[in-house]
Amino acid sequence: MAQVFSFSLFIAGHSSRSETAVKNLRSLCERWIPGRYRISVVDVLESPEMAEHSKILATPTLVRLLPLPSLRVVGDLSDQARVALVLGLQSSDDVPPAS
Repeated sequence: MAQVFSFSLFIAGHSSRSETAVKNLRSLCERWIPGRYRISVVDVLESPEMAEHSKILATPTLVRLLPLPSLRVVGDLSDQARVALVLGLQSSDDVPPAS
């Protein structure tokens, strides 16, 4: 059975940066791991206790919960190839060189 990825994306309200992060995460998952992911979006303004429990200091922050170990990426996730590499969705051979 294929590996399933579980993510929590912490955002602050419905700002353009938050909306961009949500869109980029969905696009990233559909490109690299279609059908093998779960996403939970947590608005820290509505659920500050969840942000505190997860020690979120900045938004947007993406937390890969599964597979272990958990990993974090801060930002709007716009460099999808690099984010995919950091999250273990692809190999380093698939990433174009930095410009």
